[in-house]
Amino acid sequence: MKILDWYILKRYLLTFLMMLLLFIPIGITVNLAEKIGKILEKEVPFPEVAMFYLDFTIYFAHLLFPLFLFLSVIWFTSKLANNTEVIAFLSSGVSFSRFLRPYMIGATIVAGVALLLGMYLAPEASKGFNDFDYKYFKNNKKAQETGTVYRQINDHDFIYVSSFDAKNKMGQNFTLEHIVDNKLEYKMSARNIRYVEQDSTYRMIDYVKRSVGKDDDIIESSRRKDTIFSFDLEDLTPLEYIAETLTYGDLNKFIEKEKLRGSSNIGRYELVKYRKWSLPVSVYILTIIAVAVSSMKRRGGMGVNLAFGICIVMVFVFFDKIFGVMAEQSDFSPLVAVWFPNVIFGILAAYMLHNAKR
Repeated sequence: MKILDWYILKRYLLTFLMMLLLFIPIGITVNLAEKIGKILEKEVPFPEVAMFYLDFTIYFAHLLFPLFLFLSVIWFTSKLANNTEVIAFLSSGVSFSRFLRPYMIGATIVAGVALLLGMYLAPEASKGFNDFDYKYFKNNKKAQETGTVYRQINDHDFIYVSSFDAKNKMGQNFTLEHIVDNKLEYKMSARNIRYVEQDSTYRMIDYVKRSVGKDDDIIESSRRKDTIFSFDLEDLTPLEYIAETLTYGDLNKFIEKEKLRGSSNIGRYELVKYRKWSLPVSVYILTIIAVAVSSMKRRGGMGVNLAFGICIVMVFVFFDKIFGVMAEQSDFSPLVAVWFPNVIFGILAAYMLHNAKR
């Protein structure tokens, strides 16, 4: 039986690796064909281009991990079925559950790689990929929130700006309120505020500070005032893809900080966090479905299995995207959005496995 285990396990891992090696160069070629004009126009140094496509490879592979895995399992299992190898295995007294064991071992290895990628390697690759993309292809126009910003920056201070210019680090109609025990102690306001990088200070124009007293308020004003704050204006409007660039530990800290600041993007950040765990689980679910679909010899051969498998994957991706958008754009729970496709397809996997055993 160990020979059977090694035979299937090697086919599982090698086919998955070959699927990656087949599709990743295609993805790189398509991307390069699209971007080569801008790369030559901006005279991007070759080392940066090479590093970009290394990051692209990791980013692309992690993004499409379930699709590559599912197709590779269907591919080689269908070949086993067409060669009547599956029938020979099961006819020798091997149960279907025992036949499935090397697949689960392979799924465990792939899930471990997916977890490692999601926790540590993919965030670094995502940062390099997106930074390069915005630097050379989008003229440094970062994907940042530029509209109304109202955030809590520490236990007592709340700031507001009506608009934010990330390039110039400038906010319009700035307000800072200092509140202790639900009582306003003072309020600062300015027509605009800009970070002066040379002096590491903030420059406020048409500055007014109102300190609330027991009997009378104290009002201080000036045409211009330079001061120091404990926050960075750019940090107050983080990049939209910032969560994708953080390792798991840093992401948890970032989410807690953003919750205190009253960020409206918590759903998006938590979606990235939960997907780091849901992707490895989906590896097991898709492996079971793929084996159940392709372990029987069908009229039409491998093509029928692949067509059926691709339909299942497209539905899985559709569910994942729809619920992901709902979590980002509404109060829909990110936890439910991430795990709902796994639950639905987990039930489907159990049903298909039961029928395959029969």
